[in-house]
Amino acid sequence: MCVLEAQNLARDLLFRELRRLREVSGRSLAELAEETNYDRTYLNRLENGERLSKRQVMEALDRTYGTQGLLVGLWRLAHQDVFTDRFELFMEYEAKAVIMHKYVVALPGLLQTEAYARVVLSSPPNVSADVLAQRVAQRLARQEVLRRASPPDLRVIIDESALARSTADPDVWHGQLLHLVEISAAPRVTVQVLPFAAGGHDLMGGSLSLLWMADGRGVGYLEGCKAGGVVEDTEKFAEYRISYDGVRDMALSPRESVAFIRGLAERAAP
Repeated sequence: MCVLEAQNLARDLLFRELRRLREVSGRSLAELAEETNYDRTYLNRLENGERLSKRQVMEALDRTYGTQGLLVGLWRLAHQDVFTDRFELFMEYEAKAVIMHKYVVALPGLLQTEAYARVVLSSPPNVSADVLAQRVAQRLARQEVLRRASPPDLRVIIDESALARSTADPDVWHGQLLHLVEISAAPRVTVQVLPFAAGGHDLMGGSLSLLWMADGRGVGYLEGCKAGGVVEDTEKFAEYRISYDGVRDMALSPRESVAFIRGLAERAAP
């Protein structure tokens, strides 16, 4: 089933609970609006699942209904579901892309070694061994796109900040750096480094992926700290492409970039 057709269970539960709590309390939408100082139409859209709202709204409704953080908890889960759905949609596009341009502030999953991926994916607290193994397998499976008979043309601009943060295990970090050097030699892979010396730019604060499908359609994906969004609007996509081109012009050349990463690998050798 397509990701867009999948039911968002956490969001559905939140919206149904909002309506149930109001009806059980005997309040009309007009009364709730007056009590919480939020517009009646806005509250109605929340109950109908048209808006996800902000945390402050859920806090206000928790106080009104005396639900002791229940709605904030459901809201948090719903937000996580939204991010998961958007990322899964992005991965669907990524698997079909014929051209990929990426600017990243963390080493991209497509270029990670298994050992490095395991370290990164084990950072969230309370990750069980089974869940970690599943996540590592999923990340490595994404890399199969680069081993196809006709792999996509991939250009990755890595912010120097991503290369300045090594792993606790020097062997893992050394192996990851060597992998970046090795994969840079692949015919359809270009790796560049954006050095600190390049200064500020239009994409600071997050990562950007620009994907082109076989029919020429462009799709973008913006990613920040535990948040992401798919960009399908043609005008927005064009704006991000201009921003990306600006960052590419500021980056080291592919040859300089490989030399830069190779130098890091030599210094990181155990």
